[in-house]
Amino acid sequence: MTPLRLNTDIALSEGYSEYEIDSDRNLELTFRASGKCDVFVRIRRADHIRIRSFIEEGAEVSILFWNISEKDAQIDESHEVMKDAKLTIAYGECNSASTKRSTYTALRGTNASALVSSASLVQSKKDYSMNVVNFAPHTHGEIRNYAVVLKTGVLMIDAIGKIVNGARKSESHQTSRALSFEDGQKSTILPELLIDENDVQASHAMSIGRMDEDQLYYMMSRGLSVEQCTSLVSAGYLMPITEVIDNEELRETLRSEMERKIGELC
Repeated sequence: MTPLRLNTDIALSEGYSEYEIDSDRNLELTFRASGKCDVFVRIRRADHIRIRSFIEEGAEVSILFWNISEKDAQIDESHEVMKDAKLTIAYGECNSASTKRSTYTALRGTNASALVSSASLVQSKKDYSMNVVNFAPHTHGEIRNYAVVLKTGVLMIDAIGKIVNGARKSESHQTSRALSFEDGQKSTILPELLIDENDVQASHAMSIGRMDEDQLYYMMSRGLSVEQCTSLVSAGYLMPITEVIDNEELRETLRSEMERKIGELC
């Protein structure tokens, strides 16, 4: 795993690569990709990170940011996706620190596509702003957010999909869901679609709610405690984020980490 402690411009090589952010500095990181890349970035310690990526024509890139920092962090991202390129950006965190994250993704070339997703166990304050803009025809943008909000958690998601005039035959879709187990949590999700072109497809889905009481009662009737039920459901709700990277060994490691941390927080 390559450590990232200073401002760095990274040319991603094809295949799988790992990086670790462990610094009290304000960091500026740039990722450039021209091939097929799977990238795992563990955020162990951070203050303010600025991330830029340039996905060149025909490239296919998946990046999973895994935040385990116990220090409050601010993360600002900007991603440029060119013609026939595909970008998947995923963000997973089960830490107890607060996070403010802003993600801007521009689909610049014809047939460009991007998926921006997150899975969060929310014990403190998580504030996410995600903006995907279709600038070219035949582009596809999607936002997916899944969160389990604990009693002391505060979740704010502003999900914006925009299709500009001239980006015909494009698509913009988003899904955001927040699940809680008790009263006292605070969740706000703002799904926005800004459409300036007629010949397009766009949709959004949003839900905020508590776990079904009957399902919880059924699980407890089988001998599980409330804490065990919360842990199991949370893991199942958030675990799919680990499938972004095609690396089974990494997925098993992240599943174990997530289950352990969920058990601690729940």
